[in-house]
Amino acid sequence: MPLTELILTENVPGLGAEADVVKVRRGYARNYLLPRGKAFEVTPGALRQLDALKQKRAEREARELNDAEELARRIGKARLVFTLETGETGKAFGSVTAQDIVSRLKNELGAEIDRHKIVLERPIKDTGDHEITIRLHHDVTAQLIFQVKSTEEPKPEPTTGAEEEPKKQRFFRRRREEKKETK
Repeated sequence: MPLTELILTENVPGLGAEADVVKVRRGYARNYLLPRGKAFEVTPGALRQLDALKQKRAEREARELNDAEELARRIGKARLVFTLETGETGKAFGSVTAQDIVSRLKNELGAEIDRHKIVLERPIKDTGDHEITIRLHHDVTAQLIFQVKSTEEPKPEPTTGAEEEPKKQRFFRRRREEKKETK
């Protein structure tokens, strides 16, 4: 397959970052990268502009790193409380998911975080304190500590053995007994 060399002007997932010189197939370059302004062809004049693109990339990466560190500090200080609807036995009817955490962080901190950056193996269904990791940058992770509470506390089991609940009759047995009486 014929390949062409391009210089990327912005990050392209799976391909490279800005100021990278990459080889791609001609069709991909002609139909996607060049019309959208994500890259331009390698020419002697473009190679001279490469230093300016590298400086722009370094500034952007430094800015992203500083923003991620600041957000990690704010997340580390935040204390969130989630409430879950629970039954009599304390079993939760819902769960706290990554999307719930993202929406709460957006409301509390004003921070826009992608839900895929939250490391959550499974939704949280139990009450108590929880600690999760949020990957904000490839060099920066934040620890979020939050508490999950129940909307109503589980009712304690009766401790006295003297109180017994009356046995419940089954519907079908009662029906059979009614049929026998009518005969």
